[in-house]
Amino acid sequence: MTGYGKAEAQLPGGKLTLEIRTLNGKNADITIKSSLLPKDRELEVRKLLAEKLVRGTIDLYASFEPTAGNGAHAINADAFHDYWKSAVQALDKETVFTKTFLKDPGVGSILASSILRLPDVVDARKGDVIGPEDWPAVSAALSAALQQLMDYRAQEGRALYADVTARVADILALYDQVESLEDERITLVREKFSRALEDLAAKPNPERLEQEMIFYLEKYDINEEKVRLRQHCKYFMEVIDTEPYPGKKLGFIIQEMGREINTTGSKANHAGIQQLVVRMKDQLEKIREQSMNIL
Repeated sequence: MTGYGKAEAQLPGGKLTLEIRTLNGKNADITIKSSLLPKDRELEVRKLLAEKLVRGTIDLYASFEPTAGNGAHAINADAFHDYWKSAVQALDKETVFTKTFLKDPGVGSILASSILRLPDVVDARKGDVIGPEDWPAVSAALSAALQQLMDYRAQEGRALYADVTARVADILALYDQVESLEDERITLVREKFSRALEDLAAKPNPERLEQEMIFYLEKYDINEEKVRLRQHCKYFMEVIDTEPYPGKKLGFIIQEMGREINTTGSKANHAGIQQLVVRMKDQLEKIREQSMNIL
């Protein structure tokens, strides 16, 4: 969901620059960080952003660079003259300092420069930068910025797809290794059970012992987890390949995958399988992080 797009519109008074930046987010959280865009167009802009970008934290910036002779600021002459008059009256005192100061040929420019920094002297003309006749050019620039951002997202999406699908395949390969250790695990469990009986010097009925052994092994059987995890991985691939905006659904599938991997670890009773489970968890966590950036 991260992305960046930028476009410019040449208006009669200068150049308008539009920038759109997006970050991950569950919903479309849109903020217009400029007062340049007309208020009556804000709803239209928000609707366009939501339709094109679907979800994420979306910030729209607008800046205006006036052409020479068409400054975006104007001097308030009345305010300037009032400040000037007050300043001259304040300086025109019978003191050595002011008399010396007023004889300086550059005092006028210094005073004027200081007055221009005072409140209300310079009026910013932002409200009328974009008129109704300018909107087609602004709209075209907005569409261009959106397209650039969506192209950026598409490029990132291709890299994300390659990464997460490779990790899903790796989880399946790791589970194949778990399956190859099943016979060894069952043998070790049987030996552990037999040693415990020997330590107790117990002589159970052979048939009864076999029944208890089967019950014990069934309790730690991971066949259901294997079937469900493989089904979840298959569904993950179907969703990411077929749905236009699979991000939220992939999050739910990842939760189910994690549940099966965790259950496998709790039933393992085998050091090699536990190590494989840790590697699967690591891959799944990376898939989870990457899926946050999938629409």
